[in-house]
Amino acid sequence: MPLTLNLPPPTPVEPVTEILHGVAITDPYRWLEEQNSPRTRKWLEEQTAYTRAYLDAIPGRAQIRKRVEELCAVESVSEPWKVGNRYFYLKRMASKPQPVIVMREGESGEENDLLCSARGSVGTTTAVSILRISRDGRLLAYCTREGGEDSCAVSILDVDGRAILPDSLPPGFLRGLVFASDSRGFYYSHEIIGASRPFHHSVFWHAFGTASQEDTEVFFGGEDPIMQLVLYGSFDGKRLGYLKHYRTDPKRNDFFVHDVAAGGSPQALVDQIEGLFIPFLLENKVIALTDWQAPNCRVVAIDVDHPQREHWQDIVPQSNSRIHNITVAGDLVFISTVESIAARIDVFDLKGTRCGTVPLPSKGTAYLFQSRPDTDTVFYRFSSFDHPPAILRYRVVGGKQEVWEASNVPFDPASIKVEQVRYTSQDGTQVPMFLVCQNGPRASRSLPTFLTGYGGFGINITPQFAAYATYLLERGCLLAISNLRGGSEFGEDWHIAAKRHKRQVAIDDFIAAAEWLLAERHASPGRIAIGGGSNAGLLVGAALTQRPDLFRAVVCLGPLLDMLRYQKFDQANLWAEEYGSAENVEDFNVLQAYSPYHQVRDGIAYPAIMFISGDADTRCNPMHTRKMAARLQAATSSGHPVLLDYHRTWGHMPVQPLPKRIEALTDRLAFICHELDLNV
Repeated sequence: MPLTLNLPPPTPVEPVTEILHGVAITDPYRWLEEQNSPRTRKWLEEQTAYTRAYLDAIPGRAQIRKRVEELCAVESVSEPWKVGNRYFYLKRMASKPQPVIVMREGESGEENDLLCSARGSVGTTTAVSILRISRDGRLLAYCTREGGEDSCAVSILDVDGRAILPDSLPPGFLRGLVFASDSRGFYYSHEIIGASRPFHHSVFWHAFGTASQEDTEVFFGGEDPIMQLVLYGSFDGKRLGYLKHYRTDPKRNDFFVHDVAAGGSPQALVDQIEGLFIPFLLENKVIALTDWQAPNCRVVAIDVDHPQREHWQDIVPQSNSRIHNITVAGDLVFISTVESIAARIDVFDLKGTRCGTVPLPSKGTAYLFQSRPDTDTVFYRFSSFDHPPAILRYRVVGGKQEVWEASNVPFDPASIKVEQVRYTSQDGTQVPMFLVCQNGPRASRSLPTFLTGYGGFGINITPQFAAYATYLLERGCLLAISNLRGGSEFGEDWHIAAKRHKRQVAIDDFIAAAEWLLAERHASPGRIAIGGGSNAGLLVGAALTQRPDLFRAVVCLGPLLDMLRYQKFDQANLWAEEYGSAENVEDFNVLQAYSPYHQVRDGIAYPAIMFISGDADTRCNPMHTRKMAARLQAATSSGHPVLLDYHRTWGHMPVQPLPKRIEALTDRLAFICHELDLNV
């Protein structure tokens, strides 16, 4: 049943024209970039009222919310650490809004909520994460975030005394923290918000019980505004590593090792190495994950006495599958790759001998948690379409594996069917795609469909569980997940095929997926919804402007949409290597051709669209959604809604308390279900 759609709040058009590389570019809503101006705040209030009136009137919203709560309000555990005989982890009880930090002694010891016993509970809007634990397990550093912001404040917990120490770091961007070997204090690299010298990149030493003004600078990295100084440390705190990461195009890195226990000076190990370089400081060597001369990455051992690159030794050589993350436990290196569009974890010793494979429960997604060289346990998180998230433990000695914690989601794995297909993209390339639907015979072959993908930054899309997908499947929807070029499902070549000047390739792959679903009668005409966030928000924004006829509804979260100005805001200049920058003429021509904001045309029948963003997003500035919502509201002729779901505290990281997450997911699902005419 269609809802009565009122006209959206009017948005003044105030064109600003500038010449870029000889081309006149007009921006009708430049004034909406001013986030805190009274005009913008008033406009946002009007947009919020308009959006809420529409979403709240959708029939069946209460039933949707009830099922969403059943899927989400379950006990969950994350971020497990094992230090000696102690286990530390985050745990959210089914009825609680946020996780808390929990510790237990041994395998079956009593759980202790460390923060509540130290000083009351954290606020319902405050999210905590474990940063570092001292070698003896007596000190724990944790960060607190409000909303979805990237910045955090840092506190130190005395585990045995159940007390939060007065030693802390104010809100900022933490680039590393390492406890000293004797636990007398800690080293840190922290970019404080509002600092008088914001680009003064240093590592400091803080002794417990002293004022922050007394902290000692142990390494000065410089004052280059395009550099980040990242601090690493050996697990015993005796050696520090200083990574100077330059956000150039391409990115470059310098790396230094500092034996603070011996009182030596920092030693340069790596100079201006391009690309990825992630070091691990072991007792007598450095190993690193790098893509230098290895596009799919390799793990190398670096002799501190002979650090020249010609002396590097491969521990894990490059293969056809890109290495995505690694951890070191005992004398073993665990590496995570993707094979046949599913996660794989292999094990090597420090000499490079392959020691086997960690058996995963099924084809799915696995994420290795960071371990310590002195531990006997490796944790990883696993999920798949039919496997709700679980944390598994792998014993380093003996290779025994077991489920450590699992989410008790009320869901029947046998209720869904998964199929993997391939379709032909516009240039003839075969692109894989997962099709997931309810098990059993179809009453009708064509189904309402939700299509998604990512297609950027070498990020793989492998099978994983999601509450929103589960709900749509239960409503008779087909879930289609395309493994677009731009990811690295088939190595770095798959990424490069849709990187920078070839970005349109990922968009073409996505559009071809929708066309194939219709041609093969998997999807019902006029009942395809698409959705994605971040880079996938750019993807669906480009798809809806290039082929508005294909899609009925769009959910676009935290996107980049104005690709001619994205690099001017917050941290977005970091993405120039992936997208290019309009300041470069060759990049400009490519960006202008697909930039969603610049491809909107008046009088076109655009699909129903729901943009989602908030003030706290410092990765994809919310000016993108503000300007795009205004532009599409003025341009569309379809009569379908263009909504802006916007909140001050929402950022790029989803750390809202459970009740707000349930409401947000309910809104998105209600929008999709209503626009696709699903029976709720």
